[in-house]
Amino acid sequence: QVQLVESGGGLVQPGGSLRLSCAASGSKFSMSINAMGWYRQAPGKERELVATISSGGNTNYADSVKGRFTISRVNAKNSVYLQMNSLKPEDTAVYYCNAAITIYGDYGDYWGQGTQVTVSS
Repeated sequence: QVQLVESGGGLVQPGGSLRLSCAASGSKFSMSINAMGWYRQAPGKERELVATISSGGNTNYADSVKGRFTISRVNAKNSVYLQMNSLKPEDTAVYYCNAAITIYGDYGDYWGQGTQVTVSS
């Protein structure tokens, strides 16, 4: 069954950069990935959208990260990436990968387990 595996989180200083990766496991012959995205949840806050990218490459960003973060995908690898530059302490959160996937004709919304991003001096 499909799984989203995330990597790239860690501790970084303000102004630094980090690159998150997420790969969806599964057969490309039975799985069709539509939109993919990144969400985050800070302590005491609800999960919020960070960025999304459609199967055609159209992107959408939260205002708080626009101009600093870049979402991209490589369809052949079933992967989505989030390049985070000029990181701020308020970017500290658990980042979750999300994918809208049709597998064996059934549509579903899938989530990764999350990866911690901490921006601190």
